[in-house]
Formats: sequence, structure tokens, C-alpha cells
Amino acid sequence: MTYDQPPHPASAASALSQPLYGATFGQAVSRFFTKYAVFSGRASRSEYWWWQLANVIISGVLYVLLLVLAFPGAYVDPATGVSQPGPLFILGIALYSIWGLAVLVPNLAIVWRRLHDTNRSGAFFFLAFIPFVGGIILLVFTLLESDPAGARFDA
Repeated sequence: MTYDQPPHPASAASALSQPLYGATFGQAVSRFFTKYAVFSGRASRSEYWWWQLANVIISGVLYVLLLVLAFPGAYVDPATGVSQPGPLFILGIALYSIWGLAVLVPNLAIVWRRLHDTNRSGAFFFLAFIPFVGGIILLVFTLLESDPAGARFDA
């Protein structure tokens, strides 16, 4: 009787270059920050969409904080009816902006890797700049199942 040999354990570096299918929320967020500016390799659907959910939640919380910080000290000019936010509004804007800048490059990288997993060049990202339909096309591409031929993009 013969038995197949178990696969050799992959090194940490090669394991990160492979997509993590069935990633949990925590794993996806951790891998997002571990592969901060890595445009090579692939990202599974679960990696991509769990991160997108985390980003929406964090951005939403920061936006609500921005609005909350705008009210203390806010006033409406009785002559013109123009409202002015309070002085803490700038702090809310700063926090929201810092978050947006901090995740700009890694967001581009994870989209690029997600496109690789569907066996498309990351340059398909630029379709998003086509008015009206570009974003929809990119959304459809990120929703597609993984294509094993996308392994050609592995580092």
C-alpha cells in the first residue's frame, strides 16, 4: 500500500504570495496590511470583500465622528443663513483624510491582486475611469470566481 506524500509546508513568504481562499474577516484585514503595497500575486474573493467591508465600517465610523465634531461650536449666521462648523471639524477632517491616504495604495494593490486572481491584468483597474460603466465593469470583475490560470501572476 502506498500513500501520497503530504505537501511540503510553504515558507511564510511564498504563503503570502498565494491567495487565501476562505479567509476570515481578521485574516483578510491582517493580510491587507501585511501586503501593504504588493501588486504581484493574487487576492481571493474573501480576502478582497472582507477588507472592503472593514474599510466601509472604519470609513463610516470616521465620517460619523467628523459630523459629531462639526456640531460643538457650530453656528448659523442670522443675516445670511450660512452655517459654519465648529472648530473641532478640522480634527474630524484630518482623521478622515489620514485614513484615506493611509489605505490608498494598499486599496489599489488589493484590487490589482484581485484582478490577477480572475486571470486579468491589474491594468484592467483603469476601466474604472470610464464614465458610467467603468466602475460597474470593475465591480463585476471583482465578483467573478477565481481562475486557476491566474497563477501566472504569482510572484
